[in-house]
Amino acid sequence: MTPAPTRAARRRDRRRRRHRNTIIAAVCVVTLAVSGTVLAALKLNSNINRVDLTQQLGVRPARDAGPQQPVNILVMGSDTRKGIGTTKYGKDTIEGGAHSDTNLLVHLSADRSRAYVVSIPRDSMTKAPADCKDPSARVEDGPIRQWNQNFHEGGPGCTIRTLEGVTGVYVDHFVVLDFRGFQEMVDALGGVDVCLPQAIDDKDAHLSLPAGKQRLKGEEALGYVRVRKTVGDGSDIGRIDRQQAFMSSVVQEATKTSLLMRPDKLYSFLDAGTKSMTADKDLGITTMVDIADSVKDLGADKVTFVKVPTQTYAPDPNRVEWTPAADELWAAIRNDQPLPGEKVKPKPEKKPLTVTPDKISVTVHNDTTAKGLAAQEAKALEIQGFTASVSHEPGRGDTTGVVVRYNPKKSGSARTVAAAYKGATLVPDASLPASSIEVWLGNGAPNAREVPNRLGTQKIPEPAIVSPAAVEAAPLETRSADTNICS
Repeated sequence: MTPAPTRAARRRDRRRRRHRNTIIAAVCVVTLAVSGTVLAALKLNSNINRVDLTQQLGVRPARDAGPQQPVNILVMGSDTRKGIGTTKYGKDTIEGGAHSDTNLLVHLSADRSRAYVVSIPRDSMTKAPADCKDPSARVEDGPIRQWNQNFHEGGPGCTIRTLEGVTGVYVDHFVVLDFRGFQEMVDALGGVDVCLPQAIDDKDAHLSLPAGKQRLKGEEALGYVRVRKTVGDGSDIGRIDRQQAFMSSVVQEATKTSLLMRPDKLYSFLDAGTKSMTADKDLGITTMVDIADSVKDLGADKVTFVKVPTQTYAPDPNRVEWTPAADELWAAIRNDQPLPGEKVKPKPEKKPLTVTPDKISVTVHNDTTAKGLAAQEAKALEIQGFTASVSHEPGRGDTTGVVVRYNPKKSGSARTVAAAYKGATLVPDASLPASSIEVWLGNGAPNAREVPNRLGTQKIPEPAIVSPAAVEAAPLETRSADTNICS
C-alpha cells in the first residue's frame, strides 16, 4: 500500500502543477499572440491589390534600391469615386476613368537620416511616352502631356515611365490610394488637426469650416485636401501647400500617439490603407515592415516636404512647366544628396577607419569641365597607398562636391576613401561590382587631403587644378514635418 503523501510533498506537487499550468498558459498566450500576428499580416497582405508592371516599364534608370540604400516610393492618389459611400464628389471623372490628382515621390536616404516628400503638380506639362502600352516608346521622343493624364492613359505604369524618363530617378515601389482609403486612414487615426487662416465654404468640395484650428474626420479631411477653387488663388499649387501642411499634421499625430507602439491603432490604420491600396508585386507587408523599421528613429524634423519648382506654361496659363531648378532637385534625389540650398552639417566621423589604403582600389570620375582633375586626384590618392585609376567615361554633369559610390559590401573601404575629401557624400550602390568604389568629382569638390591611416610619408603635391566653384543653388520652398500647422 502506497503511503499517503506528506503535507510538504502535497505542497511541492501543487507548486509543480501551478508552475506547469503557468507555463501552459504562457505558451497559449504566446501562441495566440503569434497566431494573431501572423493572421493579421496575412489579412493585411491579402488586402493589397498587386500589379506587376515589369513588362510595361521598358528601359529604366540605374537602380540603387535595397536595405539601407536609397529607396524611392511613388505614391499616387487616384480620384476614382468608387466605394467612398457618397456621391458628393460625383460618380465619375468628366472623361471617365481615374487620374492621379496627387503625386508624391517619397525619397528615403541611404543612411535613413532624412526623408524627402516631393509633390509633383497634377497640371505639370512634361514629355511623356506617346503610347503607354508600348514599352519601347521613349519619353524623350514623346509628346508633351499634362501629368495626371498619364495615369488616365496607362495607369501607374505610364506615370512611372514618365517620371523615370523625365528625371532619371528610379522608382523602387509604387502605391495607389483612392478616396475611400484616405478617408478610412484618417478615421483610424481618430482624426487629424488642421489650422485654417480663413473660413472655407466650398460647394464643389461640399465643405463648410470655420477659421482656426480644428480636428477633421475622414470625409471632412478628404474635402479639405481636395478643395481648390474657393481658397487662396484657386490653383493646384496652393492646394499642394495645404496638402503638405495636412501631411505634416498626420506625421505629428502618428508621432504624438506613438502609432508604431499601439498594435490596435496601427492595425486599424494599416487595414484601412491596404484595403484601398494597389501596389507593385514586391511591396508586401514584410517589405513595408523592413522599411518602417529602418526609419523608426527618423524624427519629424528630418521629414521634408518640397514642391517641384514650376512656372506658368505659356501655351496654356492654366497649366505649369518645371523650371531649371527642378533639374537640381532631381539631381539631388538621384545622387542621394541634400536638397539644393539645404544646409546640412556633415556628421563627424567617430568610428576609426578599419581598412588601410593599400587594400582599396578606386576609380575617379571627373564630372566637371576642369581637364586633368581626375588624374591629379588619382595621383594624390596613390601617394597615400590607394590603387587609383581614372575613368574616361563622360560625366553626367549633375554632381556637386564629392560623391563616393560603393558596393554595400565595401562600406569600410568607402569610409577610408571618403576621409580624403571633406564633406564627401557616401552613396551605397548595389548595382556596382562587389569590389567597386567610385569617386565622383563635381563642381565645388575639394582637393584630396591625407587620410588618418595613410601609408608612406610623401607629401601630396599642391594641386594645380581645382574644381569649378559650385553655383549656389537657390533654396527650394520646403516644409518640415515638425512645423507648427498654424504657422
